[in-house]
Amino acid sequence: MASAPRTDSATQRIVLLVAILASFVAFLDGTIINVALPAITREFGGGLPVQQWVVDAYLLTLGAFILLAGSLSDAFGRVRILAIGLVGFGATSLLCAIAPSAEFLIFVRALQGATAALLVPSSLAIIISTFSGQAQARAIGTWTAWTGTAMIVGPLIGGLLVDTVSWRLVFGINVIPIAVTLVLLTRMGKDPERTTRRPRVDVIGAILGAIGLGGPVFALIEQARFGWTSPVVWVPLLVGVIAFAAFLWWEGRTRDPMMPLSLFESRNFSAGNIATVFIYGALGLGFFVIAIYLQQVAGWPATLAGIATLPPTLVMLFLSSRIGAWAGRVGPRMFMTVGPIVGGLGFLLMLAVDSGVNYWLELLPGLVIFGIGLSITVAPLTSAILGAIDESQAGIGSAINNAVARVAGLVAVACAGLILGTVLDLAGFHRAMIATAIAMILGGVISFVGIRNPTVVDDSPVR
Repeated sequence: MASAPRTDSATQRIVLLVAILASFVAFLDGTIINVALPAITREFGGGLPVQQWVVDAYLLTLGAFILLAGSLSDAFGRVRILAIGLVGFGATSLLCAIAPSAEFLIFVRALQGATAALLVPSSLAIIISTFSGQAQARAIGTWTAWTGTAMIVGPLIGGLLVDTVSWRLVFGINVIPIAVTLVLLTRMGKDPERTTRRPRVDVIGAILGAIGLGGPVFALIEQARFGWTSPVVWVPLLVGVIAFAAFLWWEGRTRDPMMPLSLFESRNFSAGNIATVFIYGALGLGFFVIAIYLQQVAGWPATLAGIATLPPTLVMLFLSSRIGAWAGRVGPRMFMTVGPIVGGLGFLLMLAVDSGVNYWLELLPGLVIFGIGLSITVAPLTSAILGAIDESQAGIGSAINNAVARVAGLVAVACAGLILGTVLDLAGFHRAMIATAIAMILGGVISFVGIRNPTVVDDSPVR
């Protein structure tokens, strides 16, 4: 039985701050790396495949194990799992900072992603169990604004660190917010919720899920080097597809699944996650390509490349909490339909970019329009998905949606070679912007067809 949401405002402020900081570092590390990729390959070599692997090794384990982490969060206590994740994330961040080779960095990035998986479900779940009603919608909007902007502000922070110190500090700096979060965590007290029965850990599901993701991602990245007819490519692809099918079969029969398929019986939960695939896939591909293009083709320093992508962050900080509260009153369907379409139009405006990149005329208008679209989308998307399930399953529900988002970005980056070719040029940039816009617009269409507003917007789950 879920405990009643706490009403102490001081506790709520601490909970919200902890949730934001813990999730922020996990999301930030998925994108802060983008502007550091050229510097890493200058030091280690390897070109586009190494750049893809440095990004995707993190997203692969994050996406694969975030489901397991959601189950652990609900079963063993959200504060406890959050603390373990923070310590592990800090340790692996330091290992990334001292990496002696590309292979070592890619391996440790995979470990870092696994620890990051412990952070996000617990963070959002403590918000769900602490706030209720429209206060919950506003809190989710605030959380969304700050954690969502991590995916965009990352290149700015990364660029400053790469140009002024070293790409290695991109990882080392994580220790500071982690230390602050651990201190705040001690002031939260005991977990607000705890289940009485501890389920068995779904080890088989975790293994099948990791293989099911890893095989296709390996094939997508390495096909440019070996070709689709090579066993090095098609064998992992085949094994991955079989493993993913086995994963779905296993989750439907095991007693303690890390991804309960019954959650997808909710229309809003299912449609919201399908929309998430397209929206976050677009986000992952779009900003991966923009960050690299501005440096490797336009010749911008990392700092300027990061500053260039700041406008959507400012727009989200200003709009997300307001839109989250508005969606809490009128329902999410309109926002989830209009927002992705507006975001897609923003990427289409970036087709004006040429090799010289006139930022003010060619890039900035599209970034601002995209920021507006993303602000309209993200908080209502989160509220619609989590509002469709019981509060006691908030941890696993949050985990599934975040896993879908991370896996969408993972696959999108893995597909970059198919869209860009072996070398990023202006034509490849334009193809990537078109593909990104199409994915965003499809996210809006899916939301229009699949999402339903609750009859009465209150604290009850939306089915």
